[in-house]
Amino acid sequence: MKARSPMRVLGFGDNIVDRFLDRAIDYPGGNAVNVAVYTRRLGAHAEYLGVFGDDELGRFVRASIEDAGVPTPRSVVRAGESGVTCLRVIDGDRVFLGWNGGGVTVQQPIDLSDDRAAYVSAFDLVHSSVYSRTEEELPKLRSRDVLVTFDLSSEPEFREPSYLDRVAPYADLVLLSCSGMAEAESFAILEDAVARGAGIALGTRGTDGAVAVDGVARITVPAEPVDDREIIDTMGCGDAFVAGFIVDLYGSGWRRGTQATASDLHSALRAGAIAARDQCFIEGAFGHGRPIDEDTPVSML
Repeated sequence: MKARSPMRVLGFGDNIVDRFLDRAIDYPGGNAVNVAVYTRRLGAHAEYLGVFGDDELGRFVRASIEDAGVPTPRSVVRAGESGVTCLRVIDGDRVFLGWNGGGVTVQQPIDLSDDRAAYVSAFDLVHSSVYSRTEEELPKLRSRDVLVTFDLSSEPEFREPSYLDRVAPYADLVLLSCSGMAEAESFAILEDAVARGAGIALGTRGTDGAVAVDGVARITVPAEPVDDREIIDTMGCGDAFVAGFIVDLYGSGWRRGTQATASDLHSALRAGAIAARDQCFIEGAFGHGRPIDEDTPVSML
C-alpha cells in the first residue's frame, strides 16, 4: 500500500519577537509561525510565508524558524524594524505588557503577488491570523484548493459583525479565544461565526477546556490535566491547540466541502487539548531564546 504523504501546512502572515522582560530573553514567535512549527512537530511538512524586517531581530527570527525545521523560501525581507511584544510570566501565565505595533510585518504585510499564489497552492492548509493583516488575501486563498484556517484571537473588535463578515466566508476553520467566558456565551460567539460563513468555529477556554461547532454539532472537551512537572509558561498554548486540532482532523479526512463527523471533531479537540497541555512545558513559543541585546532602545523594553 502506498504511504500517505505528510500533510502540507503553510503559516501565512505574522512573525514577532516575544520579549520576556522577567527573563531578559527574546524568543521567536508569531501566530502563523507557531502553528507552522507545531504542525511540523506533529508530523506535517510545514513552511512559513511572511515579511521579515531587515534588522538583526528579523534575521534572528528567520534563522530560528528555519532551525526549527520550517523553511521560509518565499518569504520577503523589507526595510524596517521587526515586531516586538513585551511580556512577563506571572504564576506560570504570560502577561502581555505591550508591543511596537508589529513592525514592518504588519505595516507592509505579505500578499499573494509575484507568483506567491501558485506557491500557496502546493499546500493542503494555510493558516493566518488577525495579526497578519492578510484579510484582503483571503478571497484569493479561497479560490485555491486549500483549507484556510484563521485565528480571531480575543479582542472585541475581531468579534464585530463587520470584521467577521470579512473573514468567516473564506475560512474553513476559525479559532477564537473564549477564556473566562461561560460555555453558553462561547457557543453563541462560535455559532455566529459559522452563521457568517465559517466551516467550523473552535473556542479555547483555558483550564475550562474547549468547544467547537460546525452548524450541526456542538462538541466540548475538558482541558488535559498537567502532571507533576512545573509549568514553564503558557506562551503558544492556543496555537498548539489549533495545530493539534487541524492535524488530527485532516488525518480523519477533513477537506474543503467535507463535513466532519461529531466523532472526528471530538477526536480533534482531544488532540488539540493534549498539544496545548504539552506546550506548557516548553520555554517561550518554541525555545530558541537569546539574551536581550544590551543595545536595545529603552522604548523597546
